[in-house]
Amino acid sequence: MMIARQPNKPNRAEPPAPLDSMPSSARSASRRRSTVVGLLAAFGIAALSAAGTRAAVQPRLEALETDAAAARAEIRDARSDVSQLQTELEQLRVVHEYSSAFRIPADLAEAIREAAQREDLDPDIAFRLVATESSFRRRAISPVGAVGYTQVMPSTANWLEPGLAEGDLFDRDTNLRLGFRYLRMLLDQYGDARLALLAYNRGPGVVSGIMARGEDPANGYARQILGSE
Repeated sequence: MMIARQPNKPNRAEPPAPLDSMPSSARSASRRRSTVVGLLAAFGIAALSAAGTRAAVQPRLEALETDAAAARAEIRDARSDVSQLQTELEQLRVVHEYSSAFRIPADLAEAIREAAQREDLDPDIAFRLVATESSFRRRAISPVGAVGYTQVMPSTANWLEPGLAEGDLFDRDTNLRLGFRYLRMLLDQYGDARLALLAYNRGPGVVSGIMARGEDPANGYARQILGSE
C-alpha cells in the first residue's frame, strides 16, 4: 500500500528576532544599520528638495543677473554723460570769460579756443596773439602782406598747406588754424615761449641771426603777449 506524498510546503520566513533577544553586538549593528538607512533616506529627500529648489530659483537668478548687468551699464553711461556735460560747461565758461574780457562775439571766442586746443596751444597766448596781431579783425592786412586774425604771411601759409590760395586766409577757421600751427612749430623749435613769439613776429631767420651775434632779439612783442620779456 503506497502512501501519498504530501506536496512540499514553502518555508515560512522566520520573523526577526526581537532586539531584546539578540546579543548586544547584534543589537548595536542593527541599530547602526537603521540609523544609516534613515540618514541616507533623509539625505536623499534633502538632495531632491535642493535640486527642485535650484531648478525653480535658477531662472530668477539669471534674470536678476541680467538686470544687474543692465543697471551697471546704465550707471556707466550716466557717468560718461555727466563727465561730458561737465566738460562742455567748462568750455562754455572759458568762452564766456574770453568773450567778455576781449569784448568779442562768443562764436569767435569759441573758434579761437577750439583752434588753440587742436594745436595744443595755451588759450591765453592764443587770444593775446590774435588781439596783438589783428585786434580780432578778420580782414586785417599788414604793410608787409600778413593776412587775417593771426597775420599769417601767404608764403608761410602755403608752406604749411601747399596749394592754399591767399584768399583762403580770410576764412576764420583756416587763418586761426595756420597761425596757431605755425606758433606751435616755433614753440617746439625754440622750447621757449618768448623766443617763439619773437620768431613769429620777426621771423626765425632774423631772431636766429641776432642770437648768433650774441644779442637779444627782444623788441617788446613778447611782452605784449606774455606780460614780460
